[in-house]
Amino acid sequence: MNDTASTTNQALLVTGASGQLGRRVLDLLLARGVGRIIATTRKPESLAEYRARGVEVRRASFADAPATLAAAFEGAQRALLISTDDVTEQRLPQQANAVKALEAAGVAHVVYTSLPAADTSTVLIAPHHAGTEKAIAETKLGYTFLRNNLYAEMLFLSLPGALASGQLVDARGRGKTAFVTREDCARVAAAVLASGKTERAAHDVTGPEALTSDEVVAIASEVLEKPLAHLSVSKEARIDGVVKHGLPRPLAELIASFDVSIARGELERVTDSVEKLTGKKPQSLREFMLASRAAFLAPPRSLAH
Repeated sequence: MNDTASTTNQALLVTGASGQLGRRVLDLLLARGVGRIIATTRKPESLAEYRARGVEVRRASFADAPATLAAAFEGAQRALLISTDDVTEQRLPQQANAVKALEAAGVAHVVYTSLPAADTSTVLIAPHHAGTEKAIAETKLGYTFLRNNLYAEMLFLSLPGALASGQLVDARGRGKTAFVTREDCARVAAAVLASGKTERAAHDVTGPEALTSDEVVAIASEVLEKPLAHLSVSKEARIDGVVKHGLPRPLAELIASFDVSIARGELERVTDSVEKLTGKKPQSLREFMLASRAAFLAPPRSLAH
């Protein structure tokens, strides 16, 4: 499967289409000329530009009544179910509701954006993904689980502040992360969705290498031409530090749980899924930093926003 492969004539659905990943997938599908595209969002007005480009934009919330949600999905044969940005306990039941609605609407195949080793991961939101995968597997739907590693873009939230202080602080120890860019995740999602492939499979979607935080700061120091060190602290100290930066404690605990997961080696696996599914190698973290140098050198973003 690759970017130049023939695409399906089936109607393709993208949920959560107004988010950054969803919008990029829509752009890629339109560029491929796949035919009928349906996009759902809680705010249809936010996708007016895509409606003008021929996308069928429909309002949908995963909290809607099952019949209402199924009606929003009607006509689609293949669907990209993008996990929501709600990290509360409402996420799993709402996504399970969406899975039931997809089946009721007659969708044949669902592509779901998940988390590596969701069933065993120590990340606090892992049960949301594991539960959604289970809900999908218990239906008659064909499925492709795209277990995306940590976005390289997450470094926009930590590196600028670290550059200002000279120190990147986390609780990752010597653990490695196979950072993958959002662009590569979007390319994989669009390729799988448009492929017409029927399967019941899961793919870990990663960058080309796994890096420790020490290696990340070494790359950043070189590319951004600023001295930077790494300090690994305890989970508790990491939580306290994030809270002091203005984030609520539950979110700080979630961030720290990703650090602990990385320290345990849960995000270090590197695969060739991006190249196999798109025909193009994934971008390395060094390449990403070089391309995003101006953004990394911009004033730090507040973690509280």
